[in-house]
Amino acid sequence: MLSILMPAYNEANSIAENVCETVETMHGTGIDFEIVVIDDGSMDGTHAAAGDAVRTWPEHVRIVRCARNEGKGNALICGASYSKGDYVAFLDADMDLHPEQLRTFLAIMDARDADAVIGSKFHPRSKVEYPPVRRVYSFFYYMLVRALFGLPLRDTQTGIKLFKRPVLERVLPRVLVKRFAFDLELLANVHHFGYRIVEAPVTVNFKRLSSRVRLRAVWNVFLDTLAIFYRMRILHYYDRPERLAVNLDRAAGSHEIVVPVVIGE
Repeated sequence: MLSILMPAYNEANSIAENVCETVETMHGTGIDFEIVVIDDGSMDGTHAAAGDAVRTWPEHVRIVRCARNEGKGNALICGASYSKGDYVAFLDADMDLHPEQLRTFLAIMDARDADAVIGSKFHPRSKVEYPPVRRVYSFFYYMLVRALFGLPLRDTQTGIKLFKRPVLERVLPRVLVKRFAFDLELLANVHHFGYRIVEAPVTVNFKRLSSRVRLRAVWNVFLDTLAIFYRMRILHYYDRPERLAVNLDRAAGSHEIVVPVVIGE
């Protein structure tokens, strides 16, 4: 089974339509799947709107509702704990990346014997309508990540990724960043523990006219990135077995408080 995790924050206007389109797309692939929508503390009724998709496709869609906004990383960690699939995909709820691409990701994972397949806007075969400012940010961030971590990836931030479940079960309990550099911390650890990561081409069509990238967010990503480097290269934090046990306990407690409601069981 493939579990598709869709974190959503203030997406009430489009979430039901986008989830239903994802269900219909996955039906066409013949793949056994579930969709877990994670409402990340939205203030606009995203949770109620997503309920329309549950009522339409109760056998495929569930909703996890976070009591407060804790960030996309936290939402994905929470959603993963409620998922059941042997494979777990991350997919942004805004449909800038269409779910039909997951079929290609699964084929690449099988053909390349990969543990993780991540979308890359810089892949030679990618088709991207990309705001210039985000292209500049992405290039300099790639250079920074390459210098600090030796991560053999050109893009860590694209919102479509596929993992074998055992990879996430090992790595997610070690992840501390819940917002700005979650993707980097996750992938740096996947690479650190020797799992095979393969980049895949993507087709991206930005639905919003303006970019969500803000200078404050860029600065916070930079600070989080330095903190991840410090934990990995200086403290060797991620290699400590006792830290894993502590983080598992902390994660379990967080889920009880932050994710009190699950709909669509």
